[in-house]
Amino acid sequence: MQPDDKDAALLPRRIDGNYALVHRPMTDTGAHVWISYSPDLRNWGGHKLVLQARRGGWWDANKVGLSPPLIETPRGWLMLYHGVRQTASGSLYRLGLALLDLAHPDQCLLRGDMWVFGPEAPYEREGDVGNVAVPCGYTIGTDGDTVFLYYGAADTSLALATGSIARMLRWLDLHGSAVGVPEPVVTFPPSGMSVV
Repeated sequence: MQPDDKDAALLPRRIDGNYALVHRPMTDTGAHVWISYSPDLRNWGGHKLVLQARRGGWWDANKVGLSPPLIETPRGWLMLYHGVRQTASGSLYRLGLALLDLAHPDQCLLRGDMWVFGPEAPYEREGDVGNVAVPCGYTIGTDGDTVFLYYGAADTSLALATGSIARMLRWLDLHGSAVGVPEPVVTFPPSGMSVV
């Protein structure tokens, strides 16, 4: 699919008979998370903005991107995403949470107002690219709740953090804001690209 994507993951099951791809197209209009649908993994359409980088002093003000694939819960698709804020000393990558509607994953129900995980340890703050903690994948424990989150630290190491799906959802209830349908401020796909 054009344009190229920086981050992408398929939902583990079809939505209304279509494959669903959560991704971040690499465009010059900003770094935002989108969802696109396909009946056959070749023709993509129904492109919708799901999570937009915020503006101003937010922790995820400059760009957002998908981290590991979304986690299906009875309440919705739990999305762990990374946000980037430009500081005087460079970029700072942190992890946030959002919850997408189970039947309509193009609708964001809750988005955390604060970040939940960021670089603190020396191996996360110093390396090839400092101040980076970006999750790449996970496994879920036999209890169905424990998340073993594998993440890149300072683009030098791979590390493991653990968490709880139930606690992340409770945290979103306390520290998340309800999100309406985002106002599209960016356009996708670029002109000249056909969509189904």
